[in-house]
Amino acid sequence: MTISVDPARLEAEPVHGARRTSAFLLGMPELCLGGLSETWLLKECGGLHWRLIADLAGKDRPEFRDETGAKVYAAFCAASAEGLRLNVFEEHDRLEIVSELAQASRPRIASRHVLMKNGAAMGAVELLSTFVRREQAGRNRSIARVTLPEIPDAAQGADLLVLRLAAKLRGDWKTHLGFERAEGLHGPSAIFRPCPSQDFNGAGLLYCASYQAFADRAEWELLDVAPTMATRSRDVAFHGNIEPGERIRLTVRGLRSGAETVAHWMAVEGAKDGRPLADIFTTRKRTA
Repeated sequence: MTISVDPARLEAEPVHGARRTSAFLLGMPELCLGGLSETWLLKECGGLHWRLIADLAGKDRPEFRDETGAKVYAAFCAASAEGLRLNVFEEHDRLEIVSELAQASRPRIASRHVLMKNGAAMGAVELLSTFVRREQAGRNRSIARVTLPEIPDAAQGADLLVLRLAAKLRGDWKTHLGFERAEGLHGPSAIFRPCPSQDFNGAGLLYCASYQAFADRAEWELLDVAPTMATRSRDVAFHGNIEPGERIRLTVRGLRSGAETVAHWMAVEGAKDGRPLADIFTTRKRTA
């Protein structure tokens, strides 16, 4: 399998004026075996996405409430990463993340985050979110979408992968990245019980970055891959969340494996009721 990414997409012009450039001197918290930690990266990009929304709304901090005073959060609908070269980052390297917002369809907002090292693009992460609140206090299953009038429209998004991903995988999709939905395997599966102190965020929701982290754990447990595999691309469509204490099941629905590259589609479901939580499509390549 070959992985082809258009460099022009990674170095594209800004898609909206709400923009931030963040610099990091990399150390152990940002790194993992083989390079930059994807879990750290997604958490950081999620935080940047939320702060950019505050910038768009003219706020000095990302805190929003609805007309009743209930707290409102940005829940992610989809995430897409392309052209990642996480393995090129080492301790003491300087990483820059250039982040920008784009409108999807109100009230959804997308962001694009380009990873830079020494002036060159090393991949990009795109996120799509909507605003939500709990209809019942403390119940993640009561999450409902809301619209905030204080959020102005952003510029319409460029050709963002995450917009097409969300439109495709949250509907009656048939094929994605060479995987046929109708031919989805009932392959090996792994069950996990997410930990409140490690896998949930401060809003009490299973963190968006935890989904891909569980996909990596399932890959390591089920597929016998090399420890030096690094993510090149990742698409995640989020369908739901869980309550602390509930278990999740990750099942391999599709798999292409070679000497240097592995690609797979994993479905994330509630272990007890089979409720869809996410579809995750991953391409990883051996780096050593």
